[in-house]
Amino acid sequence: MQLTLYTDYTLRVLVYLSLQPEQTITISEIADFYAISRNHLVKVVHNLATLGYIHTTRGKGGGLRLAVDPAQVTIGEIVRKVEPNFDIVECFSAQNNKCVIAPLCALKSALWQANREFLATLDRHTLADAIKRDAPQPLSFHKLHAKATK
Repeated sequence: MQLTLYTDYTLRVLVYLSLQPEQTITISEIADFYAISRNHLVKVVHNLATLGYIHTTRGKGGGLRLAVDPAQVTIGEIVRKVEPNFDIVECFSAQNNKCVIAPLCALKSALWQANREFLATLDRHTLADAIKRDAPQPLSFHKLHAKATK
């Protein structure tokens, strides 16, 4: 199973904000840190605000802050809310299933089970679990990244 880039960026934004819960962070800061498109992050951030995971403030001094307790939000919850579907094979989708062996195939059952177990595993981990307790703050990451790219 592969999560979409949108889900990946969603998790990255939440992890970044979790590292600095008392700070107001800008989209540009996150985009620069991860070296990803600011335009993509604008869409991600808008959705995270709509879902209630972050607070956003416009204008000078504005930015993003985490709106939830990272220990109370599971990775599974986040992934379910932002991933468009879990159709890991064609036959999972009633609309797009054109597989000629679907009526005879028993593989679908095993894939459904794997998908459920994948999400169950994510349900056992919170956003707080995604952060190493002794992790350096992102500013330190910037310094490390600068050294690594020289």
